[in-house]
Amino acid sequence: MALSIAILASAPHAFANHDHDHHHDDGEAHAHDHDHDHDHDHNHSHDHDQGHAHDNDIYAGYFDDAQIADRALSDWEGDWQSVYPYLLDGTLDPVFAHKAEQGDKTAEEYKAYYDTGYATDVERIVIDGSSVTFFANGESMTGDYQYDGYEILNYEAGNRGVRFIFELADDASEDALPHYIQFSDHSIYPTDAGHYHLYWGDDREALLEELTHWPTYYPSSLSGEEIVDEMLAH
Repeated sequence: MALSIAILASAPHAFANHDHDHHHDDGEAHAHDHDHDHDHDHNHSHDHDQGHAHDNDIYAGYFDDAQIADRALSDWEGDWQSVYPYLLDGTLDPVFAHKAEQGDKTAEEYKAYYDTGYATDVERIVIDGSSVTFFANGESMTGDYQYDGYEILNYEAGNRGVRFIFELADDASEDALPHYIQFSDHSIYPTDAGHYHLYWGDDREALLEELTHWPTYYPSSLSGEEIVDEMLAH
């Protein structure tokens, strides 16, 4: 496991990806074929519509610096599973077919694109307090992480994203654990995450430049079909 985590911390497939020609979907706030369709019920109250539009703007990466607030690791607390196995076994195929109906790629091209983005050996992550446990290849490794601020990323498409960063505690006993983990989940202030993209490695600045791979995690309690429903709903 130590070797696996060490490799993941530096290899390209451990990180995340962005395509600047996108609209709005389940990738990071500025990219990953942002092609979610948000159908609005215009019978809702004006305030509700305003709030929903406001949330959609943030999700799509349009917000003011003043709206950003520090977040605690508890926002991502829970037991999380990688979506990559569901791509490999075909469970996510309906998602790629849906994207092809609205986007500029075939379903096969979308699947290949997400195959690169989702790829990771870390099939499960458990976050409890300051403790983060990575599960890969039948083994686990745990470290304590402390908040190290956030970074705003500006994208070529004109929108932006925020990475919330946590640093491994100095007394970590496992040298192979990534020194930094960076969360992106479309939110920019404290809220419980419904899913997230995680970047990890030992070079804080280099991780901010990683725009090719984005291992993505949903609650372990969800089935593959439920994750498909979640993705199609956004």
